Amino acid sequence: MKKSLSKKKNIERPDWDEYFMKMAHLVSSRSTCLRRKVGAVLVKDKRILATGYNGAPRGLPHCEETGCLREKLKVPSGARHEICRGLHAEQNVIIQAALHGVSIEGSTLYITCAPCSICAKMIINAGIKKVIYEDSYPDKMAEEFLKKARVKLERYRGRR
Repeated sequence: MKKSLSKKKNIERPDWDEYFMKMAHLVSSRSTCLRRKVGAVLVKDKRILATGYNGAPRGLPHCEETGCLREKLKVPSGARHEICRGLHAEQNVIIQAALHGVSIEGSTLYITCAPCSICAKMIINAGIKKVIYEDSYPDKMAEEFLKKARVKLERYRGRR
């Protein structure tokens, strides 16, 4: 007896949020930050527009080479961003899109860690409409900015 070729197999596929969040985690593996590895993926219409991770600007020594000033000074998470030599993943993903002439207006940002207030302001002005994040970040001002600007902020909790 012949087996039908049209029978569907039960293949386990990730939903789109899981798929893009897994990509954000892969992107974070390129981070050179000694405190927290963060990855970001910008998506529109189920297509990846750009990726970014946190680390020093292009051509400058990375924290793994110079050490972390914030760690040395025992600066708590979410404070004194200005003394960090690195860019945040959100900043890098927006810069990468701009560098390559990719419009990100109306896109969704998948990120492994919620944005800080500086990144929230950039997200708003870049026209990003939704942020899906996994880990929290101690910056209530960022949440307030995004809410007032009507940028959807959604915590990713994995497969339900």
